[in-house]
Amino acid sequence: MRKQGRTQLALGIILILLGAWFIAQRTFPEVAAFAQRFSSGSLSMVGIGALLFLLGLILGAPGLAVPASIVAGIGGILYYQDLTGDSSSWAYMWTLIIGFIGIGIILQGLLGENTRQNLRHGLNMMVVSVVLFLVFSAFLGGWNILGNFGPAILLILLGLWVLGSGLYRSLRGREPEEQ
Repeated sequence: MRKQGRTQLALGIILILLGAWFIAQRTFPEVAAFAQRFSSGSLSMVGIGALLFLLGLILGAPGLAVPASIVAGIGGILYYQDLTGDSSSWAYMWTLIIGFIGIGIILQGLLGENTRQNLRHGLNMMVVSVVLFLVFSAFLGGWNILGNFGPAILLILLGLWVLGSGLYRSLRGREPEEQ
């Protein structure tokens, strides 16, 4: 089947399922009550992210994994903030979006698009995201994981990681000397 045919098939199936869902909500009170529990904006964003990912799988478009993981990830952050009432956490939670992009790139690689390069690039983005998250949350008082010395310890660990990765790259690039 050609790509255009797959696109139309996927879109047709999604429209039919959405229509059936809306009819079920209007017809059966139990379905409407079930849907009401998951109709918050944050969980809707997670669902939209999942639908984007599913659409990418159906269409054979691995690149849709990146926007899908961004939308679902932001929905997860908003859900956390809804549950805890901690809207001030956005001051450092935004750093996780870089990690969501990394997750999407890894998924894109696992689905067959430049696998090795995407896995490496996605993992690097996730590491950067975690480091930024820890640094920003330590400085802005979000998490007090490492006590009073948290920001200093995180900066030292970040410096060690940068030095280590630089040394690894330079040693990996060397050719063994001939004797």
